[in-house]
Amino acid sequence: MRFDIITIFPDFFRGPLDYGIVRRAREAGLAEVAVHDLRAFTHDRHNTVDDRPFGGGEGMLLKPEPIFEAVESLVPNAAAPQESRRNGDAIVLLSASGRLFRQDTARALSRVRRVVLICGRYEGVDERVAEHLATDEISIGDFVLSGGELAAALVLDAVTRLLPGALGNEASAIRESFSEPDPVAHAGAIPQEATSQLPASGLLDCPHYTRPAEFRGWQVPGVLVGGNHEEIRVWRRKMALRKTLRNRPDLLHGAALSPGDRRLLQELRSET
Repeated sequence: MRFDIITIFPDFFRGPLDYGIVRRAREAGLAEVAVHDLRAFTHDRHNTVDDRPFGGGEGMLLKPEPIFEAVESLVPNAAAPQESRRNGDAIVLLSASGRLFRQDTARALSRVRRVVLICGRYEGVDERVAEHLATDEISIGDFVLSGGELAAALVLDAVTRLLPGALGNEASAIRESFSEPDPVAHAGAIPQEATSQLPASGLLDCPHYTRPAEFRGWQVPGVLVGGNHEEIRVWRRKMALRKTLRNRPDLLHGAALSPGDRRLLQELRSET
């Protein structure tokens, strides 16, 4: 798939594009990433991309003209968001006012053919970009950044690692926090024994340990070195529930819990 990033700071992405899974996916031909300087789509000698808001107020807003021109140079008929969706294009405005970016958002974006990421700046972006150009307006959390570049790098990484072939082990993308089996992207790629040990959908991942088995007096839980796979499976499920109950209890309301999960959860609550 292809990512296009529109920003006034194109050099920012030299780091994020040259390391880790994003770099490997690019080198393997799984993902193509292009960064576009928004100022290249202005037509005045000062390359103006911002202006004061109508009605007064603090700060400056990114103007609509260069953003529309930049996106339309990449996506024909981009000013018709519904048509963009039908054609497999996602035009994403990164904004503190957007809907929260979650793992299911990343999964949905991993299935399109192109993702255009528009990096906001200053006090925001002219609302006509959100209304008439973007197919999605996304926020990465309940806080405000000085610009959308960090958010774009986050989205790029989260989506790229879900592309089939991007990870060394296809099961890795579903055996982690917030994840669930994805029959569309991973059909036939994951062994049955891997999916049978998945945590309940929507939970945080269970704790993980590696060697040495003893470090500064802290021991790896005995169940993990005992060799009983069924005991390990139950322990991991219980620990995933414990971590979710402790750190993100809100996730339990939407999690797909089996009767066994509910019994384990009841035990954990009684312990506290």
